[in-house]
Amino acid sequence: MEDSESVATLMDSTTSKIHQLQKAFAELESHRAVTLNLKWKELEEHFHGLERSLKRRFHELEDQEKQYETKTRRAREILEKREAAVVAKEQVSLDKLQEKRDAAIFSISNALQKHRKVSSVEPAVVSYDDQFGSPAIDDQPPEAMTAESNLGEIIDPSENGNLEYPQLVELCEQMDSEGLHKFISDNRKNLAVLKEEIPLALKAAANPAQFVLNSLEDFYPKEVSNVDGKKDSTLLGVRRTCIMLMECLSILLMYTDPVSISDVISEDVKDQAKAIAEEWKPRLDSLDVDANNGNSLEAHAFLQLLATFGIASDFDEEELSRLIPMVSRRRQAAELCRFLGLSEKMPGLLKSCCT
Repeated sequence: MEDSESVATLMDSTTSKIHQLQKAFAELESHRAVTLNLKWKELEEHFHGLERSLKRRFHELEDQEKQYETKTRRAREILEKREAAVVAKEQVSLDKLQEKRDAAIFSISNALQKHRKVSSVEPAVVSYDDQFGSPAIDDQPPEAMTAESNLGEIIDPSENGNLEYPQLVELCEQMDSEGLHKFISDNRKNLAVLKEEIPLALKAAANPAQFVLNSLEDFYPKEVSNVDGKKDSTLLGVRRTCIMLMECLSILLMYTDPVSISDVISEDVKDQAKAIAEEWKPRLDSLDVDANNGNSLEAHAFLQLLATFGIASDFDEEELSRLIPMVSRRRQAAELCRFLGLSEKMPGLLKSCCT
C-alpha cells in the first residue's frame, strides 16, 4: 500500500517538473527570439549605412568627373586659342622675313647693277670660272630661285676691273686672310659695298674655300676667354667679318657651275671645316639661349660654317634646331634654316622663339 502511494507521489512530482521544464524552455525560447531580432536589426542598420556611404561616394565621384570634364574643355579651348595665335604670329613673322629678304635682294641687285660694264659685246668668261662649283638649288623655294637667278646675272667675273676696291682682288690672289681682315676693318664704313664685291674678289683666290677657312683662325683667340670675348669690340668685329666672309663664299658658290662644286669644296676642305665645327661646338654649350636675345654671333658663325661648307648632315638635327632661337633675331635666320634643311621645323622654331 505504501509502495503504491510512493509511486503516485513520484508521478505527480514528475508531471510538475515537466511543467516547470516546459515553462523554462518556453522562456528560453522567447529570450532567443529577442536576441536574434536584435542582431538582425544591427546587421540591417549596418548594411543601410554602407549603402548610404556608397551612394554619397558615387555622387562625389560624379561631381569630380563633371569638374574634370569642365577643366578639360576649358584647357582645350585655351590651347586652340594659343595655337591660332601662334599660327598667326608664324605667318606674320614669315611675311616680315620675306619682305626683308625681297628688299635685301632688290637692294643688292641695284647696287651690283652699278658695276655692270655697259657693252654691246657679250662679256668674256674668265677661264678659271669653270673651276668653281655651287650648291644645287633644286631644293630652294621657287621665289628664291627666281630672285637668285637674277642676282646670278649680275655677278660676272668680267666685272672685276670695275670694282670699287680692287685691293680685294689682290688680297684674295695672295690668299692673305690677315690682310683681308684688316682691309675690311679699315673700310667698315662701306661694308655694304664690300659685301657686294668680296664674292667677285674671291674668284681670284687659288682656293676660295681654303682661303675663307684660313680667315676663321682668330674667331676664338686662345688668349681671350669666352666671357671677355663678348665685351671685346675688336674681337666682335673679327667675328662679324668671319661670318660675312662665309656668307660671301656661299654667294660665290651659288652662282657658279654646280658640276664643279667638288673643286671648290673638296673633301679635304670639308674635313677641315668639320674639325673647326667640332672645336667650336663645345663652346656653344655654355651659351645662354636668352642671354644673347636671339642675336648670338657664335651660334650664327657655327651654323653658317655648316651651311657654307655643306657639313650639316654630320651633326644632329635636333641639336642644330636648338641653336636656331639663338639667332632668331638675325636677318639670316630663315636662310640658314633653309640651307641647313630645317625649313620643315620653322613653325616649331618660331613658336619656341615667341614663347
